[in-house]
Amino acid sequence: MRLAIATCANLPTWEVDDKPFHADLAERGVSVTQIAWDRADARWEAFDACLIRTTWDYQERRDDFVAWAGRVPRLWNPAPVVRWNTHKSYLRELESRGVPIVPTVWLDRGTRADVRSLLRWPRADVRSLLRWPRGFIKPCVGSTARETLRFDDPAVAQRHVDRLLPREDLMLQPYLARVETEGELSAIFIDGGMTHAVRKIPVAGDYRVQDDFGAKDEPWRPTADEAALARRVVEAAPEDLLYARVDFLRDDAGALCVTELELVEPSLFFRHARHAATKLADAVARRLRYVP
Repeated sequence: MRLAIATCANLPTWEVDDKPFHADLAERGVSVTQIAWDRADARWEAFDACLIRTTWDYQERRDDFVAWAGRVPRLWNPAPVVRWNTHKSYLRELESRGVPIVPTVWLDRGTRADVRSLLRWPRADVRSLLRWPRGFIKPCVGSTARETLRFDDPAVAQRHVDRLLPREDLMLQPYLARVETEGELSAIFIDGGMTHAVRKIPVAGDYRVQDDFGAKDEPWRPTADEAALARRVVEAAPEDLLYARVDFLRDDAGALCVTELELVEPSLFFRHARHAATKLADAVARRLRYVP
């Protein structure tokens, strides 16, 4: 059985979290080849299937990435998931299905947005705009905190919006300060079941929870309400998923808010749950045996 694992050409040398997973695949007779997703001479049809893992450079070329996914036969998670999940408008769909997300004003590319007016204008579709002590802006296509902004001054936010909005969709949200003290929580699912959870803790005073910025992560035992919400989010997704990660924060009142449902290239934190790597290898091997 031959498996291609889609990655990026500039994968950091320190990224070794998937090594136990690769070892488990080898034990199951699965031959693994890592290939950059945008490699021009890649022959994806030569493999029994392709698994997306560390394609961490697609954010500036999302259209190319979605088109690539549509050309690859036997892709996991599949191409419709890639299209749906690589633009954060999927959060609007989850919210319509009863999933609590961070209150958001959606700013459409090519339009003009007056940040100061938006922060002062109570709207029926956005909760408690007038009570936002600080604001937060992030792109609808992005990862690793790309082009995010925590702000107190609407003028600073306006300059950020004016620079980005001509070319990409944005999200305007309240800043959830508990990320600085409690971190962001992530629940990981393999083949439909929750395997483990982690807490990602930023450097003091920062909000960025990625290890690129010095953040730390540790195993986390979810509370009953955290686990229930994570399961509800995964069940609301439109496909049968090989893997998923649900990220969430608590707002100032302590209520859970989903920040991301990661279905394309999330870190799965196998360093905190060796058994999860084994479960993913089992799921991949099982699917490979029954690929038509």
